[in-house]
Amino acid sequence: MTFGAKLKALIIYWIYRLLMITWKYRVHEGPDFQAALKSNQPFILAHFHGDELALLYLVTKYKLATMVSKSKDGEIMNLMYSKLGGATSRGSSSRGSIGALKGLIRLMKKSGYSTSIAVDGPRGPIHKAKPGVFELSRLTHSPIFTLGVYAEQKFVSNKSWNKAILPKPFSTIQVTILQPMTTVEKSQDPKSKELAEKLELQLFNARRQACKLIESPNH
Repeated sequence: MTFGAKLKALIIYWIYRLLMITWKYRVHEGPDFQAALKSNQPFILAHFHGDELALLYLVTKYKLATMVSKSKDGEIMNLMYSKLGGATSRGSSSRGSIGALKGLIRLMKKSGYSTSIAVDGPRGPIHKAKPGVFELSRLTHSPIFTLGVYAEQKFVSNKSWNKAILPKPFSTIQVTILQPMTTVEKSQDPKSKELAEKLELQLFNARRQACKLIESPNH
């Protein structure tokens, strides 16, 4: 990373940290997820692309690792994960995706990280799960927990394919982590259409639950 790129990444990181101070996070952990935390075994948090900026708070909370691209945006995400106590494995759909997946597996098996992964990345189509998350579960024997997020007030990048969101200052952010999918077995095909559709439905449900909880005054 050049000095200019590193300086830009640091500026973005500190702006983000200042925003984070103003945000009110509410995280709903289902009983299965709480049990997974107590077991100290790695898990996978699956979410849709575009939710990453609203979810960086979880990096420190759950000691997360993720895959990031080798692009300029990836450099920024790499620095932010590092500053928040997480870890990254670098790659993309066109450059080094297999190596990045192997790096993520090493982080989970040898370093004790759990994983946060955008299932419809890195280039879409949006809300369509790719095989990578199922391959990761199969190779690490890790459950896939579905994660939904809803920001009370937010900026939306409508020009980007993933409709990335950034919560506005002093916004309330509701995160829901629902029941896991069964760990993908060696005999199962990571490219299974049924697996993808099941995960997509659970992710939409998690997002709906987050929306409902943020409107509940008793939560």
